[in-house]
Amino acid sequence: MLVLLPPSEGKAASGGGVPVALDRLSLPGLTAARAQVLDVLVGLCRGDQDTAAEVLGLSPGLRGELARNAGLPTAGALPAGEVYTGVLFDNLGLATLDEAAYDRAERSLLVFSGLWGAVRIGDRIPPYRCSMGVKLPGPGALGAYWRSAMASVLPEVTDGLVLDLRSSAYAAAWKPAGEVASRTATVRVLHEREVAGVLKRSVVSHFNKATKGRLVRDLLVAGAEPKTPGELVDALAELGHRVEVAAEGTARKPWQLDVVVTEVH
Repeated sequence: MLVLLPPSEGKAASGGGVPVALDRLSLPGLTAARAQVLDVLVGLCRGDQDTAAEVLGLSPGLRGELARNAGLPTAGALPAGEVYTGVLFDNLGLATLDEAAYDRAERSLLVFSGLWGAVRIGDRIPPYRCSMGVKLPGPGALGAYWRSAMASVLPEVTDGLVLDLRSSAYAAAWKPAGEVASRTATVRVLHEREVAGVLKRSVVSHFNKATKGRLVRDLLVAGAEPKTPGELVDALAELGHRVEVAAEGTARKPWQLDVVVTEVH
């Protein structure tokens, strides 16, 4: 099983140890593309600060991120699983997994990134600021840039079930196609509640990240290894989640699963 995750805007305050070594990151076919984005991002943030802030979409209160980006080549690096600190990763709780579950996380989780393309949680990277929605001078829109770079790299590591939990911006960087699409499952989180005696459902926005983090954690802790979207539905149900098949996959479209919750937290 390969689980595709978005990164988080929240990141560790600083790294530690040696700087990032691009040639030691997972998915080595992305090394040249990573080097280009890193070089452009660092150069941008070492130049005119107003321009850099505008390109990166930073508010005045986030101007400090420019200095951090400018120092990326020499900044201390951490395992990616420690760099990302947002809601999804808080609920995934990598630091509290036992050794066997953490080993499964290292093998199965792939975090997409505007700067690195995609990394595994054990890859050592420095904290940074560069979302997939950014349009850098040279590489251009990062979603399209990475989509081209990943076209030949991602299919090589997707030989089983693909659980795609990315947000739309990061999903733009790689879209499963053909046979891979038929064994890919996407997840939507729906909040079900009673209103004036009638059950109603609405799409969960912010809290969907927490639910997705808990889903992945439960699979890792249980040692579940579903090989198809159908087996994934059964595995999640056994773990206490209410899952419905909204649409079965085809050779062109992934499966669409709805996870129904009655509480959002």
